Amino acid sequence: MSSIVSTSRELFPSASLGTYESPNAGVSDFFSQIEPEFNDSDEAELLSVSWNQDYGCFAAGTNRGFRIYNCDPFKETFRRDLKNGGFGIVEMLFRCNILALVGGKANSQYPPNKVIIWDDHQSRSIGEFSFRSEVRAVKLRRDRIVVVLEHKIYVYNFMDLKLLHQIETLANPRGLCCLSHHLNTSVLACPGLRRGQVRIDHFGLNMTKVINAHDSQIACLTLTMDGLLLATASTRGTLIRIFNTMDGTRLQEVRRGVDKADIYGIALSPNVQWLAVSSDKGTVHIFSLRVRVVGEDSSAHSSAAQNSALFYQNSSSALDALISPNTGANPSSSLSFMKGVLPKYFSSEWSFAQFHLPEYTQFIVAFGSLNTLIIVGMDGSFYKCSFDSLNGGEMVQQEYVRFLKTDSRPK
Repeated sequence: MSSIVSTSRELFPSASLGTYESPNAGVSDFFSQIEPEFNDSDEAELLSVSWNQDYGCFAAGTNRGFRIYNCDPFKETFRRDLKNGGFGIVEMLFRCNILALVGGKANSQYPPNKVIIWDDHQSRSIGEFSFRSEVRAVKLRRDRIVVVLEHKIYVYNFMDLKLLHQIETLANPRGLCCLSHHLNTSVLACPGLRRGQVRIDHFGLNMTKVINAHDSQIACLTLTMDGLLLATASTRGTLIRIFNTMDGTRLQEVRRGVDKADIYGIALSPNVQWLAVSSDKGTVHIFSLRVRVVGEDSSAHSSAAQNSALFYQNSSSALDALISPNTGANPSSSLSFMKGVLPKYFSSEWSFAQFHLPEYTQFIVAFGSLNTLIIVGMDGSFYKCSFDSLNGGEMVQQEYVRFLKTDSRPK
């Protein structure tokens, strides 16, 4: 699967551009047909929602353009409304002016097999990638651009758009892929070549690890900010597992339920104390994690993640060094002493707190500050709720906003 890359010589003066094409004609006026007077009461079709890298903002791609929202306090911070169609993928780079955009299927100017790296401060495209098949996802970090196709993943250097890695995957129609976002750790997780496998690339260590995470195909995955812990769910949607990405050790397993479910989102809190899961069953579950963390502060000094890596690497052979004693926060079966003869779900760890939402609507989740959870739905809804970190139970809704009047329907 080959790709065509275009970039701007003005943006990357030190780049080696010998094999690159010049920017396509018309790129500089990509947003020339803005409609600032768009009637906000009109309905729009919501094509995608996605978090930025620190979960403080989210982007909404619509059939008319895209919008950026801040989570705390909730407010719309930016929008682009267009005449020539919208975007099926909008990927932010933290809170800066750089975005990765992929046209929706009805976009008359940019097809869904092309990625535009857009600098909104300069109001121009600074790079493009064209592929032979539809782009399933784009992931950004400050030094990398990752483009996910159904059977392949391309990793590019952000400064000169040079191709660094090509990764073959099992069929990946969901575009599953995630990156670490600490500057001193460079980790990528994606489906492997066999059902239920997750491939972990530690680029800084030049190391690849394959984890046999589930028997069924992978449906959802996420990494901690430092990339040292991985959480996964399969297409069965009953179990969520947490792994050490350095050696593949399974550290913990929690149970969403016993019925099959489509997992839409998994979130890990910054201190790795909590895990949240959303699914088509209409309930968001929070679980208490027992994984010990070294250097919990996500904004810690540059050596923190290195120390964590050494801790995980040196301690992973003894699981008790990574897993704290069960404090009772996660209700396990009182019959756990009989787990050798009872069905497996009797000894599973069940959710600690719950929040109920409409069924069959896709929601993504992220942790806010002070034991809060942020939930964004493909029905154009935004929720902020809080949970009792000592007693758990039903979460309390603190905020609800209908940020987009959408004609989207549950799929």
